[in-house]
Amino acid sequence: MSGFFSPFRTLPKLKIQRAGIITKPLDQDAQRYAGELGEWLASRGIHTMLNTISPELDILIVLGGDGTLLHIAEQAALHSIPVLGINLGSLGFLTEFTEKETENALERIIDSPVTIENRMMLQARLISEGRTNGHRYALNDVVINKNAKDRLLHLATRADGESITTYKADGLIFSSPTGSTAYNLSAGGPLVHPGLAAILVTPICPFMLGSRPIILPADRIITTSLAPISNTEKVQIIVDGQPTWDLGRNDTLEVRAAAYPLQLITSAKPDYFSVLRTKLHWGYQDNCAKD
Repeated sequence: MSGFFSPFRTLPKLKIQRAGIITKPLDQDAQRYAGELGEWLASRGIHTMLNTISPELDILIVLGGDGTLLHIAEQAALHSIPVLGINLGSLGFLTEFTEKETENALERIIDSPVTIENRMMLQARLISEGRTNGHRYALNDVVINKNAKDRLLHLATRADGESITTYKADGLIFSSPTGSTAYNLSAGGPLVHPGLAAILVTPICPFMLGSRPIILPADRIITTSLAPISNTEKVQIIVDGQPTWDLGRNDTLEVRAAAYPLQLITSAKPDYFSVLRTKLHWGYQDNCAKD
């Protein structure tokens, strides 16, 4: 059964014998804490691996921020490894726990059932003359982005073979509900609760006001190619912030929901709207008025 038909929240009991610790690159605080956390886990009979992802791991502990977690989301989802995000900076959308909360959170995970949110992933591939370079997976988004000197792109976009429209824009964002708070939001796209199964299509700086974002069911297969009228030879495809392919005139980008979600460990009482209020400063003006 495909991942986007799985229950959004589950409450499994994890048996943890091997843990992977992932640190933000070149972050000395993360490296220091990884050593301390490794000793703490070893004292409880749990073997740890640093900055290595292997199918036999029972949990991945990410030390950093949302960007660090995004970097490992693809492999974690493909290997079905639950992920615990520890934010060593400010509050993140994905890295919910602080350093001070880590040991208590891990104690609960070791001893009790844990709350896991199955976050829908996107699966993308580039088809060129009937051949494909393999699939890539995104937790947030897949983006078609023009170079600074290029003119507007003309992107012929379809869902299950049915034409949606030809977008005239600087680019196009295909976002998961989790990624709706990322580039999609900056481009004027809607916020979508991560528990929904949907794919968002949002144009970047569209030429026509009628080119609006659209939310599609997660079982749709979306394809996009450069319309013949386009004045560019190739444009870049970016998967979760990583330049991945170039889209040429005879190429087609295909985006669909992935079969396996990212298993994100959350607190027992996750408050999605509290995170939104904090990150997006909802109610900030009201509080200022009261002061």
